[in-house]
Order: sequence, then C-alpha cells, then structure tokens
Amino acid sequence: MGDISGSKITYFLDDSIDQIVLPERFTFPFYYEPHPLTKIAAAGLQYYLETQTDLEHNFGLNANSEGNAIGKMFGVLVVQDTNGKLGYLSAFSGKLADTNDHPEFVPPVFDMLVENSFFLKDGEIINAINTRIEEIYADESYQNLDQTIKQLSAESLQEITTLKKQLKSNKESRKILREQLMNSLNEQDYAIAEADLVKQSLYDKHQLKTLTNKWEQQLEEMRTRLAQFEADIEALKNERKERSAALQQQLFEQYVFLNKDGKSKSLQEIFSLTAFRKPPAAAGECAIPKLLQFAFLRGYKPIAMGEFWWGASPKSEIRKHKHFYPACTGKCKPILEHMLEGMLIDENPLLHAPEVTGELEIIYKDESFVVVNKPAGLRSVPGVTVQDSVYTRLKHLMKDTEPLIVHRLDMDTSGLLVVAKTQEAHRHIQRQFLKRTVNKRYTALLSKVIDQSEGEIDLPLCADLLNRPRQLVCFTSGKKSVTKWKVVERYASMTKIDFWPLTGRTHQLRMHSAHELGLNAPIVGDDLYGTASERMYLHAAHIEFIHPRSKEKLSFTVEEEF
Repeated sequence: MGDISGSKITYFLDDSIDQIVLPERFTFPFYYEPHPLTKIAAAGLQYYLETQTDLEHNFGLNANSEGNAIGKMFGVLVVQDTNGKLGYLSAFSGKLADTNDHPEFVPPVFDMLVENSFFLKDGEIINAINTRIEEIYADESYQNLDQTIKQLSAESLQEITTLKKQLKSNKESRKILREQLMNSLNEQDYAIAEADLVKQSLYDKHQLKTLTNKWEQQLEEMRTRLAQFEADIEALKNERKERSAALQQQLFEQYVFLNKDGKSKSLQEIFSLTAFRKPPAAAGECAIPKLLQFAFLRGYKPIAMGEFWWGASPKSEIRKHKHFYPACTGKCKPILEHMLEGMLIDENPLLHAPEVTGELEIIYKDESFVVVNKPAGLRSVPGVTVQDSVYTRLKHLMKDTEPLIVHRLDMDTSGLLVVAKTQEAHRHIQRQFLKRTVNKRYTALLSKVIDQSEGEIDLPLCADLLNRPRQLVCFTSGKKSVTKWKVVERYASMTKIDFWPLTGRTHQLRMHSAHELGLNAPIVGDDLYGTASERMYLHAAHIEFIHPRSKEKLSFTVEEEF
C-alpha cells in the first residue's frame, strides 16, 4: 500500500484486491460483517498503530503501561477517489493524545482545539470559574466554619436529646406522684400539690426552650456567615452552568454534516427531531461521521466501512482489542441517517431474521402451562417486523387459548421456556420468578479456555441508554447481578460452562461472560459482545419451579445440542 502525502487517503495495491468484488451497497453501520476490503483496510491501519512511534497515547497494550490506559475506537472507510481508484480513509473517535492533529487520520468535522478558538477561550473562563469554586471550598475559614457547625450541631443534638430524656423521666415521675397524692390527700391539699407539679412541668419546658434557643442562636450566627460563602459558590455554579450551556449550543451549530448530495445539517437540526431534542455529549466525534464528512468534501464515493477497538478494554462496556463493532445508535444513528440519505445501503439483517423451520418442541403441557424447547433464532414474542415467535406458534397450536409469556429468552438463546395458559398460572409462576425461587441452569460455550473450575460473578448492570440493547457494568447505578458458574469441559480454545443466574438482568450471562471483570470470554457466536457465528452458543438447559395448582415441585431438563 502506498500513501499520498497530505491526501489522507491510503490506496490499495491492485494485486491485493484484484479478486475482490466491490459491494453493491454501502455497509449498514449498525449491524454488519466487515467486507473483505474493510478487513484489508483495518489490517493496514492496525499495522500503522502497532509500528507508529509518534502517537503519545497510552492504549494500555503494554504490560509496563503506567497511568490511565484508554482504548480507542478507530474507523476505516473504503472509498473510490474522483479517478475511480480504490483506497481507504482512517479516523479515530474523540481525540487522540489530547489533540485532533494527526497526519494519518482525517480531521474532525469541527476542530474545537485549534489555537484561539472560541471553545478554548470560553473553556478557559469556565476553568477559571472551577478554580474559584475549588478555592472557596479549600478556604481555611470556610472549612473551619463548616466543620464547627457540624460539630456544634452534633453537640446541640446530644445535649437537647439528653435533656429531653431527663424531662421525660421527670414527667413520668410526676405522673406516678400525682396518682399517689390523689389517693392520699384531701381535695384542698391535692390542689396545692397539683399546682406545685404544674410549676415543675412549666419549669422543665422553660429549660428545654432556653437550651434550644441558645443553640439556635449560636448556630444561626455561624450559618449566616457560612451562607455568604455558599452564596458565592452558588453564583459561580450558575454562571458556569449558563456559560457551559451557551458554549455547548455554539458547538452544536459548528458541527455541520454533509450527505452525498451536498445537503448540510447542524447537530442541533439533526437531533431536534429525536426523542433527545438535543445532541448528547460528544455527538459528531465518532469515527464514521468524520470519515463520511471528509469523503463528501473531497468528492470520494463511500464503498464500505468498519470500526474496531484498539487497546485495553474499558471498565463499563464490552470492547475487545481488534474486534469490529457497529456504530452507536444514540449518538451516531441520527447523524448517519442524514449523511447516508440517498445512498444504497445494505438492509438491516435484524429486520429479516432467518426462518426457523420445524415444529415447536413441546416438553410438557397441562391445563395450566406448557414448557417448550425454543430453538435458537426464534423470538419469544413477535417483533416489529418479524412475527414468527414462540407466542405466535403456540397461539396457532392452542387455538382459543391465549399464550401468556411468563419469561423470555434472547432470540439467539435456545432452551426451556415456560408459557402459561391461564391468568392464575401466569401470576403464580411469574411471582416465583420475581421472588427468585425458580432454579435455572444455562449451558454456554465460551470463546477461550477458563483456568478456574468454578466461581461467582457479581457485576451490577444497567442499560446503555445511547446504545440499546447493549448493557453496561456500572457500580454506582447498576442493578445487582449475580451468576454462579462451573466448568463442564475444556477444549483447545473454548470452554463449555454451566451458569446459574441468581438474578435475572437483561443480557446478564452474556455480560458476565464477556466483561474483563467477569470471565473475560464472550459466548461463542454472541454478535453483541463477541463475534457473530451461525448461532449464539447459549442454552437454557434446566428449570425448576412449583406447579401453580398442585404445588408440587417440577423439574425440566433439555441438554444442549452443541
């Protein structure tokens, strides 16, 4: 391959691509198998990344890497230049080594880091505000005042609480004494004694009020002084918020994207019609929009694309070194819908799931429910475009009975699925799932050899809101997700394993298998968190629950066919 200096395009050598047929349509960015030309281009870029010495970026690939290792998504775009010659463009998402200026890669749609840019100038002002806020928080007078208030508040609470306990004891003593005097004194002497008891009660109340007022006055003086600091902090925070919003809006207007017909739209225009109403953070900074923008500006024809991860895996999402990944839906989909308008694009394969032939295997049935062995590739319930599912097939078989889905399996997961035939059975069995009293065992084939024999994975999960249906590991807002596992058999490069999910989170087994803090071995065929294959090798092999009517424990097992 040879590079024409300054052009950003790397041309293919003719003899390396002579036998490769050009695709008739451009890659569908959100679900694809890289075209052979894309793989060659990616290999060229990866060779550059392996051998380059100019990039001062810690990808975390070195055993001796120090500091914060940050992997990065890279993209390649196969193009035809204005003379019809084939080559490819390269890009990275976000910034690389804190800069956008890299000769091998296309520039950003808008470079906010150029010298004297409004972004840097306004950023300096916002940074100065942050510094001022930090200075106030660090001010010795502020810290001493804050600490003194906390200390005195604790002391006042303790002293008032102690007095209240004493006054409560006094009240109980007066009550007992009052009952004794009522039985031993005449009416006139009792009235005198009662008046004395009332004086004691009033004195106690006066003591509490005096103590409370003393502390309130002392603390109020200090809180007034502290409020002056906090008012300054709040004013600075409001100014920062306003400046940040204005800067963000100005940035949105600077990011203007083209399509093949030269039609342009700003980020604000693009996202104004989405559910977000405004662009999410870092929208427009991903590799593919950069690549398409550069191609359209130079008159290049886009042929195929691909994005791969380079470097250490992040702590939250599943990203493996050198693996290809689809474009993100939250940030890129609205942009790419505009940029690819009018181009012939591969169809979304998820809209046309492969036909699953053969009859639905029913393992058990009675008047309350049925248990089926769902084949891989068949949905549990109908989708927007694909109707074939366990639900529709059972509805056809059961005629007048409405199938009530109790739980679901991913389309690519095979195995045992329970479907109720009555509302009573549905409520009863679903309650068992909610209470986690249903015992389930899954079997999977993992993509590497697992050294340990068994263990437990505890990684909290939450939805990736900008990239559905993918999940994230999140230790702050994720839901508790626990899986027990045990090795069944080891092969040369794979491991068969049994899973017992103790919670029922979306994609729990897939995430716990693939994440580096889990088993760090994606399930074979997992097209979301690993590498696609003819199927995903995950099977719901065993389920155990209580019959909704007879109350006896039922157990069903169907072993995997892989």
